[in-house]
Amino acid sequence: MARTLAFLGPSGTYTEEAALLYDPEAELRPYPSISAVGQAVAAGQAGQGVAPIENSIEGSVNFTLDLLVSENSLLIRYEIVLPIEHYLMGKPGTRLEEVEVVYSHPQALAQCREYLERNFANAARSASLSTAQAVGDAMSSDAPSAAIAPLRSAALYNAEILDSGIQDIAANATRFVVLSHSDHEPTGNDKTSLFFTFAQDLPGQLYAVIGEFARREINLAKIESRPTKQSLGQYVFFIDCDGHREDPMMREAIQSIRGRVSSLRVLGSYPKWLP
Repeated sequence: MARTLAFLGPSGTYTEEAALLYDPEAELRPYPSISAVGQAVAAGQAGQGVAPIENSIEGSVNFTLDLLVSENSLLIRYEIVLPIEHYLMGKPGTRLEEVEVVYSHPQALAQCREYLERNFANAARSASLSTAQAVGDAMSSDAPSAAIAPLRSAALYNAEILDSGIQDIAANATRFVVLSHSDHEPTGNDKTSLFFTFAQDLPGQLYAVIGEFARREINLAKIESRPTKQSLGQYVFFIDCDGHREDPMMREAIQSIRGRVSSLRVLGSYPKWLP
C-alpha cells in the first residue's frame, strides 16, 4: 500500500512538488494549511506530511516553527531543498498593463516584492492560502488579475503565462521538512533540529548553551528565536546543528544543556539534503 503523504494544497503548489520529489509513489493528500498538514499526521490521517520551513530570501516559515512547538508528537524525518522559480499567470488574454490585483501566498509576494513594485506599483497585493489557490483566485476575480505561482499551476487552471523568473533573487530556494512520528536513523551526514526555552531572562544563558556545542566542535547551522506567545520578552530558541542525536558528542551536548534550560525538545535528526 502506498504511503499517504499530506501536503499544503491544493495541487500545483511548490509543496506538492517537494512531496513528489521526496516520494513519487506516495498517495498525496492536499490540506488547506500548514497546521492542517501537521494535525493530519498527528492524528494518523496521513503517514507523513510535507511543509515549508525556510526560504533563502524571506527566512523561516513561522507557521511551521509554531506547529513543531505545539505538536509534541511530530518529528522531522527528512528535508528537501527545492529551487523556486515564480511565474506570473492569469486568464488567457490578460494584458500586464491592465492588472489591478496580484494574488499569491504571502511568502511568494515577498519574494517578488521588487518585481511587483517595478511593474505593478498601482496594483493591489492580495494574500491567498497557497500559490496554487492564488491562480484560482485570479481566474475567478472580476477585476483584471494575475497570480504568482509554480509553472504547473498554469496547466491545472488553464492559465496563461504572463512572465517567468520574476523572483527578486535568482538563487531562490525553499527548504521543506517531512513530518512524521519518528525521525531518521543515522546516515553519517545528518542534521539535528531542536528548540529550548528559559524560565527567566539572565545574562549569559544563551551563550552558555551555545558553548556546549562549541566545546564539542558541533557546527550550528542556524539559530533563531520566536515568541513563546505567553509573555512579551519570552522566546523559544531554535537550533539546527550538524550531526545526529545518537552521535556521542551530540548526545553529550544535548544532555548538558538540559540543566541550563527550562524546556528542551529534539525535533528530529535527519539526512542533510543532497541535490
